[in-house]
Amino acid sequence: MTAQIIQENAAPFNTIDIDPVTLDIIENALRNARIEMDATLVRTAMSPGIREQGDAFPLIADPAGKMIVGQFGSFIDGFLKTFEGTIEDGDMIFLSDPYSCGGAISHSNDWLVMLPVFYDGRLIAFTAMFGHMSDIGGKVVGSMPIKAHSIFEEGVRIPPVKIWKKGEYNEDLMKLVMHQTRKPDWCQADLNALIASCRVAANRIIEMTKRFGPDVYYSATQQLLDRNYRAMKSLIATAIAQAPVTFEDYICDDGMSFGPYKIKCTMWREGEKVILDFSGTDPQSAASINFLLNENMFKMFFGIYMIMVFDPQILFNDGFYELIDVRIPEGCLLKPAFPAALSGRTHALGRIFDILGGLLGQKTPEFLNAAGFSSSPHLFYSGNDNRPGKSGEWFQLFQIGFGGIPGRPTGDGPDGHSLWPGFTNVPNEFLERYFPMRIERYETEPDSGGAGLHRGGNGIRMTYRFLADGQIAIHDDRWFVPPWGVNGGLPGKRAKKMLERADGTTEILGNKVEEIEVTNGDQLHFVTWGGGGWGDPLKREPALVALEIEQGLVTAAGARDYGVVIAGDGSVDLNATEALRLQMKVDRGELPLFDYGPSIEMLRANCLAETGLPAPTQPRWNDNLELEYVD
Repeated sequence: MTAQIIQENAAPFNTIDIDPVTLDIIENALRNARIEMDATLVRTAMSPGIREQGDAFPLIADPAGKMIVGQFGSFIDGFLKTFEGTIEDGDMIFLSDPYSCGGAISHSNDWLVMLPVFYDGRLIAFTAMFGHMSDIGGKVVGSMPIKAHSIFEEGVRIPPVKIWKKGEYNEDLMKLVMHQTRKPDWCQADLNALIASCRVAANRIIEMTKRFGPDVYYSATQQLLDRNYRAMKSLIATAIAQAPVTFEDYICDDGMSFGPYKIKCTMWREGEKVILDFSGTDPQSAASINFLLNENMFKMFFGIYMIMVFDPQILFNDGFYELIDVRIPEGCLLKPAFPAALSGRTHALGRIFDILGGLLGQKTPEFLNAAGFSSSPHLFYSGNDNRPGKSGEWFQLFQIGFGGIPGRPTGDGPDGHSLWPGFTNVPNEFLERYFPMRIERYETEPDSGGAGLHRGGNGIRMTYRFLADGQIAIHDDRWFVPPWGVNGGLPGKRAKKMLERADGTTEILGNKVEEIEVTNGDQLHFVTWGGGGWGDPLKREPALVALEIEQGLVTAAGARDYGVVIAGDGSVDLNATEALRLQMKVDRGELPLFDYGPSIEMLRANCLAETGLPAPTQPRWNDNLELEYVD
């Protein structure tokens, strides 16, 4: 069944030619409306994840649901095909259940609002935005249980419902939803921010439609989609080969001692279309690391990656979707069967970008990126603040951390940066002001970025001192399988977490743990992975390596990965450097296109000695894709 659009004026729009100046004005007005959505959000949201870090994603779509501007691609087309109800002027749709929208939002923490925009009785556009709620109930604080076996353990699930219906607000629905969360004040404010952002964009669309007329506005959006189609068609023809190429990478573990989990993708071109086939990906996990990957979302990921690597001037929108065929086997890690748990999907989401880099660069190694997007580290800290003057009030923190961005054809990977360009860190001053903690260290982790002509970005070392008893949880990855280097670049270093107790004892923590008790004075050393290196490290300028030693980005010992010898006074020993580089060239042989580091078997054998943690156990599945036995 498809949604029924109720329009007082059902006359179709006339498609007309638009002059370049008018098209440029409308395009940039839409860009600015999208930026204004973000600005409205951060001014009105309350949770650190949205207000400080920007964990929310807007879009503006045409009447058919195709995204004109945005970031994640449009989910509206799929929604319109499955929603069993009417859509009228004055309605606003609200939902959070990934299974009700084919994974367009990928876990229940993401709340989505969608506003149909009407002008003169006709549907002219959609505006929509979703954002991560810091708590939606469920079995653990933050609503992202690592050991969940089904989505029913992960908090409230909201099917597509009307939060506004013909202009009337559904207050009872909101009371019911907010009753499920541990932080109703944050959730209500964040939801209101999403609603306000959509209304701001709707107002801008109506202003444009009044100024230029509905036929001009509509025709401009279709021309923007068509322009993107033509540009992507050319990119696919030049960058994608007909011969299949395959790449695979691994999620280290599932938090329940099993892993690694393989994600495999094969890519080829058939005529004008590119095929991306995930056959060979491991079956779904019994834990929460599954990622219900929406095909249109992955098309947008693919398009963004193509555009940013090959032609950043292109405005990405949904115009190119017909050129891409995405095939994801049912029951695999990326297409789990209901009611599989989904809250920990962030690791697979990040790994998808590494896999895209590995696929797209095989034909054109000069455009190849190393690994390092990889994941999105999370820290949760909660409890009752019993410090003087606090009266035991409840607190809970959800914070997103950053790893090292991979080395790139154009230069070094940024140190400690988000895989999402718009994300920012939570300021340390904010953390110390609103939560019982002190940030003892916040710095890059030297040598964690893989050596290369272009160095992989370093990971971050963040040391939290907890000032109140409570519990912490950690979601991270790349602690077992390192981020690979390319074109001779070396792999980045792996993530690690250590809890230093107030009594002086230390404990190595896993990278997916929850309900860890901490007390006043305990310190958590939270170290993220570094990005893989790009290109021959022996071609990096020795003076640049020496400068980075001075800046604390590389150590004197780490400089030897670049074949650089540092004298006692901190200067480059040029003669020793030349000799070392000549010897390293002889010893290493031909440079590999990909340097994955040790094999999975070797990583497993050395895991305890190298990481302080036991190796994950390789999962095995029976013919029904059920976990059956382990090695």
